[in-house]
Amino acid sequence: MIKGETVTLIQKRVVGTNDFDEPLTVCDVANVEDVLVGQPTSDQAIEDLNLYGKRIAYVLGIPKGDTHNWKDCEVIIRGQRFKSYGFPLTQTEANVPGKWNTQVKVEAYE
Repeated sequence: MIKGETVTLIQKRVVGTNDFDEPLTVCDVANVEDVLVGQPTSDQAIEDLNLYGKRIAYVLGIPKGDTHNWKDCEVIIRGQRFKSYGFPLTQTEANVPGKWNTQVKVEAYE
């Protein structure tokens, strides 16, 4: 049986501006359960390096019904920090037989 794991999602949200009109942000932290953490294929690694200039570390499978915004956020997986990039690929729930219908790509981030 396929089993996901819990990852921590850190989203930055703009709450206003300071005296210099720079955005003020706060971080919303959420633990997301049952996320699949998979290795990219060699084709994905080469394609993402050529298209985005990014070294893909993992492809995440996000469970159906998740409402978080996974675009351009930080993700902590197994104690290491990663950053999502590109657009999350979401399939129609009814057309996906498993429990996961969204794919998110992450790169190592420090």
